[in-house]
Amino acid sequence: MAGKIKTMIDKIITEKSKGNPTIANCTRTKLILKGIAVDKYTSSSPDEPEVMSNISRIAKEFGVTL
Repeated sequence: MAGKIKTMIDKIITEKSKGNPTIANCTRTKLILKGIAVDKYTSSSPDEPEVMSNISRIAKEFGVTL
């Protein structure tokens, strides 16, 4: 299923920000600093198991359940 990485990233940003655009931008920045190129992934991007694993680990650090 292509686009799963984009879905995971969006869920982390949505859960952390709770609608606050400032926190959404901060969360995006934190993901970038942790090595996830947020803007690189789209709904048609292929699923990369290594990236998905990293995103799952980051979500756990942020307290977000995927």
